[in-house]
Amino acid sequence: MSLTAHPATAIVGEPEVVEDGLAKTTQVVEDVVSSSAWIALKDAATAMQTLQAKDGSVPEAADHPRASELVRTITSSIKTLAPNFPHDADYLAASVRDFDRWMSGGFGVPDFLDSLVAFQPQQHRIDGLRHLVVFPMYTQNGSQNRFVEALLVEVIWPEFIAQLETEYTNRLFVSLRLLDFTPGYDTNSAVLFPETVAMREIPVFAWGAIFQDREAARYRRVVGAASDITKLELPAAAARMLDDQALTEQTFVMWDIIHDRTHMRGDLPFDPFMIKQRMPFFLYSLEELRCDLTAFRECVNIQSRLQARVEAGDELTSAETEMLEHAGLVQYAVIFDRIFRFAITGTRVRNYDGLGGQLLFAWLHQRGVLHWTDTSLAFDWHDVPAAVIGLSDAIDRLYWESIDRPKVAHWLAAYELVRGVVTPHPASVWARGLPTEVLAGPPKGYTDAVLDDEFPLSMFFEALEKKMRDVIASTAGIRGTDD
Repeated sequence: MSLTAHPATAIVGEPEVVEDGLAKTTQVVEDVVSSSAWIALKDAATAMQTLQAKDGSVPEAADHPRASELVRTITSSIKTLAPNFPHDADYLAASVRDFDRWMSGGFGVPDFLDSLVAFQPQQHRIDGLRHLVVFPMYTQNGSQNRFVEALLVEVIWPEFIAQLETEYTNRLFVSLRLLDFTPGYDTNSAVLFPETVAMREIPVFAWGAIFQDREAARYRRVVGAASDITKLELPAAAARMLDDQALTEQTFVMWDIIHDRTHMRGDLPFDPFMIKQRMPFFLYSLEELRCDLTAFRECVNIQSRLQARVEAGDELTSAETEMLEHAGLVQYAVIFDRIFRFAITGTRVRNYDGLGGQLLFAWLHQRGVLHWTDTSLAFDWHDVPAAVIGLSDAIDRLYWESIDRPKVAHWLAAYELVRGVVTPHPASVWARGLPTEVLAGPPKGYTDAVLDDEFPLSMFFEALEKKMRDVIASTAGIRGTDD
C-alpha cells in the first residue's frame, strides 16, 4: 500500500481535537446495517451498476429514467442516514449535490471531486466511529469499473495504536472494519483509496484506508489451513491469532501503519514505488517486501525495548503492554501471511506480491532457519529475526547503492538480488543476459523482456497451491464476522 501526499498542503486533523465531541456520538449511533434506509441505498447502488459503463456513465438514454429513480433513492437514503454520521455532515451533503448534478447533467462520466474533498476520515481516527461512504469508484483487487459503490465502515483505532502513531507518525493512515458493502467489495479488495473515485481532476490526497478486518479474517483462514497442511506447529502466541479476530485485526493495524509510512522513508533511489510507471514487476516485489520487512524490524526493536523495561522492573502502561504483545505478533503475521497467502494468491502474471512471498520463504530456507523435512514445516524461531532482518538489509543495501546508478542498472542489480534467492524460468532472457540491442535501448525493452511468470513457483509452492486453492478462493469478500 502506498499513500502519497504533499505534507505542506494535505489536510490533517488531530484526533484529540475532535475526540471529545465524537466519542459520545458513537455510543448512540443506531445500527444502520439493518436499517431500511441503508438497505434501500445499497439496493439502489447495486441496481445502478447494471446501467453503468466502465467509466461510470449511463450511456443509454433509455436507461436514464430508471437511473434517475435510483439516484433519488440514493440521495433520499443518504439524507435519512446522515444524522447518524454528524462528523461527515459536510461530505454527505456534498455527496447529495454530486449525485444531483450527475443526474441533471445527463449521467455522463461522473464527477465526485467535491464530495471526495469533503470526506476526511483521517481527521476522525476514533475507535468504533462509523462512516457511510458512497462514491462511483473502482475497487483495487476487485472491480475495475467506476460503478457506484456504498459501504458502511467502522474505525479500528485502539489506544496503543494512537500511542504508536506518535512515534511512527502516519497521519494519512486510516484503519477500518467493513460492516456492509456493495458488490465491488464482495471481492479481494481490502483498501479504500481516494484516487479510485471518478472525478474531474486529481486533488492532493490526504488519506488512505485499509480494511484490517478483512486482512485479519483472510490471514486466520489461510494460515489455519496452511499450518494444518504443512504440519506446522505454531508458536502459542501465533496460534492465539487464529482464534481471536480482534487480536489479529489490531496486529494488522500495527503492521500496516509502519509499512505504509516506509514507502517514502529510507535511502531511496527516488520514489521506488512509482506505480504509474511501467517497470519490471520484481521491483514492486522488492518495494512491498522492503516495507513489510521494515515493519518486522521495527517490531523487533519495539519488542526488545519494552521487554528490557519489563525485565528491569519497570511497569508498562496498558497501551505499552498491548504494544509489546502485538509487536511479537506482527513478526509472525509478516512471515505467515507472506509465505502462506501472498505466495500462492492471484495469477502468475507479473504477481509481485506472490514473488515477495517466494523470496522470503527461499531466503529463510537457504539460511537454515526454515525447514521442510519429512513433509513437515518447522522454524528455528530463535534465529528467524536475524535472518529476516538480513533480507531487509540486503534490500536496503540495494537501494542505497542504486542512488548512484542509472535506472536500468538499478533494475539489473535488483534482478540479481532476486535471482540469487529464487530461481528464474529456464526460458528467461534476463537470466541468460539481455542482448546488446536491449541493453542499449530504452527501458521499455527491458520490461518487455520480462516473462509474465519470470520466477515460477517452486515445487513446494506448486504442491501447496493445489491443496490451498479452495481456501484462498473462499476468502473473496470475507469480513471479520465470517468464522
